[in-house]
Amino acid sequence: MTDIQQIVVVGGGMVAHRFTEAMRARDTDGRYAVTVLAEEPRAPYDRVALTSYFTGKDPDDLALGDPALWDDDLVTLKRDAKAVQIDREGRTVTDAHGVVHPYDHLVMATGSYAWSPPVKGSDLPGVFVYRTIDDVAALRIYVERRRKELGRAVRGAVIGGGLLGLEAAGALQELGATSTVIQFADRLMNLQVDEGGGQALTRLIENMGVKVRCNTATEAIRPDKHGHVGSLKFADNGEQLVDVVVFATGVRPRDELGRDAGLTIGERGGIVVDDTCLTDDPAVSAIGEVACIQGACIGLIAPGNTMAEIAVDRLLGGESTFPGADTAAKLKLLGVDVASFGDAFATTPGALELTYADPVAGVYKKLVVTDDARTLLGGILVGDASAYASLRPLVGSELGGDPAGWLLPEGTVERPNVELPDEAGVCSCNNVTAGAIRHAVSEQGCHELGEVKACTKAGTSCGSCLPLVKKIVGTELEKSGIELSNALCEHFDMSRAQLFNAIQVSELRTFSEIVERFGTGRGCDICKPTVGSILASIYNEHVLAADRAALQDTNDRVMANMQKDGTYSVVPRVPGGEILPEHLILIGQIAQDYGLYTKITGGQRIDMFGARLEQLPGIWQRLVDAGMESGHAYGKSLRTVKSCVGSTWCRYGVQDSVGMAIALELRYRGLRSPHKLKLGVSGCARECAEARGKDVGVIATDKGWNIYVGGNGGFTPKHAQLLVEDVPDDMVFTLIDRYLMYYIRTADRLQRTAPWQEDHEGGLEAIKAVIMDDSLGICADLDAHMARHIDSYEDEWKAVLNDPERLQQFTSFVNAPEEPDPSLAYVEQRGQRRPATDAERRDTAVLIAPTRLEVRS
Repeated sequence: MTDIQQIVVVGGGMVAHRFTEAMRARDTDGRYAVTVLAEEPRAPYDRVALTSYFTGKDPDDLALGDPALWDDDLVTLKRDAKAVQIDREGRTVTDAHGVVHPYDHLVMATGSYAWSPPVKGSDLPGVFVYRTIDDVAALRIYVERRRKELGRAVRGAVIGGGLLGLEAAGALQELGATSTVIQFADRLMNLQVDEGGGQALTRLIENMGVKVRCNTATEAIRPDKHGHVGSLKFADNGEQLVDVVVFATGVRPRDELGRDAGLTIGERGGIVVDDTCLTDDPAVSAIGEVACIQGACIGLIAPGNTMAEIAVDRLLGGESTFPGADTAAKLKLLGVDVASFGDAFATTPGALELTYADPVAGVYKKLVVTDDARTLLGGILVGDASAYASLRPLVGSELGGDPAGWLLPEGTVERPNVELPDEAGVCSCNNVTAGAIRHAVSEQGCHELGEVKACTKAGTSCGSCLPLVKKIVGTELEKSGIELSNALCEHFDMSRAQLFNAIQVSELRTFSEIVERFGTGRGCDICKPTVGSILASIYNEHVLAADRAALQDTNDRVMANMQKDGTYSVVPRVPGGEILPEHLILIGQIAQDYGLYTKITGGQRIDMFGARLEQLPGIWQRLVDAGMESGHAYGKSLRTVKSCVGSTWCRYGVQDSVGMAIALELRYRGLRSPHKLKLGVSGCARECAEARGKDVGVIATDKGWNIYVGGNGGFTPKHAQLLVEDVPDDMVFTLIDRYLMYYIRTADRLQRTAPWQEDHEGGLEAIKAVIMDDSLGICADLDAHMARHIDSYEDEWKAVLNDPERLQQFTSFVNAPEEPDPSLAYVEQRGQRRPATDAERRDTAVLIAPTRLEVRS
């Protein structure tokens, strides 16, 4: 065995992590040992997810990859060890502590730094950049302190309207500050979207409560009377009062070490490398944002990961070269989908631009195609980027049909079914092609999505490609003649739909009877909750009835949502969002008495966070006594029916949307299903209740109601499709009854209505035939099943309160049932308490200990 070669990686960011991970995965002979010199006092973390730090995440939650990498005998991670000098002749690197690290090969992965323009006043207290965990931690501390000092919401401004600027605006919102984005260009994200996309993006961002000022140059930051940030002065002599400013005006490569070491530097900065990522010194490579490759420094993670893989391959004797930067980007900024890929600005000679815009829905889509409208060159998607995973790999390939199929809302026209060529990139973050996924399935025996992810790394970073990966895996298995198993789990060979029918026909009521009759073994965490849900759907008995408590997930078992610190949230039902003043007051009193964090949810209810297990019955009792009941926020069941105010008050309303929403919510409350259900009712075509984003949406017309079905939010949002138009009230109930019951009977485990409709043979038209034309002859059965559910409904909270045996499970400690859990710790945020992170727990001065309850009688 040859002597082990020493590699020193300067930098501890995402690309340094990818290089180290790839080297250890591919260097099977152990030829190289890797030492990583990280400037920050922590292991490499996901810088793309920095904003999640404001939602209570600990810095450790952002750590990349498997922590076991840093325990490898051939890997050494030096934290807080900034490199300060490179001796190329002696092949050594010296860190800030004076420690000298010899190398056989040096990898520069120093990344970039946040650049701020020379604006007067940029050194005032209250001016920040947005780049590292330390940056965002300092921003949070400052905003929370200023809010207390000012006694009001902090006024924030972000200078820069690109990707980073919108992330920073979202961070300020998470901190409870107001936010204005100041953009020098004529539109937001001007490097990714065109004028039409920029207009749509601005409308969406402003609807989120963020103000936008484009075509605005900041001339100076002025102090207030105490020397803190006080206002912004603009070049047009305008002025805006602010309390905190975040610069997000771009990045510059951190090339000073390479410059001092005599490496060639690009005209605009960055260490110059060839297509193999080597500098003009054959013992030195540069990767990521610090590398000037093909004449440019690229500030995206996907090209950086590609460079890391190339550097590893070359060191191990490979011949890979940099293929060019894939600058495609798909992001969810402030809850808004934005995607840009390929020749998004139609610079190719003869290119055609096909656009679709829906200003009401906030959707803008553009495809750039060749002059014969057959080959895709690029595109821009704002507001609805669901087609991104399928479109981006098609760049340079034929679209396979009318391009309008990719632009128009789903359900209006059929999208072309195109098989990607092997060389098409599927996962840009990890440089995985369609061919690599097919090879993993056909040659390496990866027959499950998880196996393919582990084998190829596709979908293990941002995850936006997973729907496409899953589709390729399924297609390849079918080609190979491998039967796709629809078994629920190892204990039941049946699918969920088959098991539902078997239980209904056999009229079995306990898990032990069902597994003995239709399955094997003792069950698992997949089949037990599924059977529990099926039993609840068929018989509508309490989730804790008979032997069913042991079948339930934690949330169903305690009828409340478990939170990150082990406490629970309580959400009482507020049908249609309509609530009596005395119920509002009661919720406020309960939250105050128990020290709960309160938030109005997107479903027009009030969520109370931080209740301990032993406190739940007391909270429920007060709500039940006042006539309120469980909102089922914890179950795979009906959650909410959202409504606008409708004709009750609104001058545009044409029907009573509130009354319809309340009727629907009271009709379907407690209805257990394969996944959660959300409904919406809008009183006119302005669609204020966002009904077309719900599993079932009802929109008023002058003649009655339009019903839409199969809309979902989540990771892959889907617009609901029109089922029927202008139906009267009684027909609304009948059709929704049948649609929901048919879904409950036939959907797979944890399958939402949108993918259920897509997967159903014949799609929505076939479903429509079942519930409207009775094509299967089961409508009477569906109607009877729903009637049985409505007649047998009982409030789950009230049932537990009336059952002393069930109440016994609601204690944290057997010997001290009312003693607070000593592991709970909180900090104040925006006037309320939230769980402390691990870092905050170490600073005992900021903690708020849980207190004993002093209940008001």
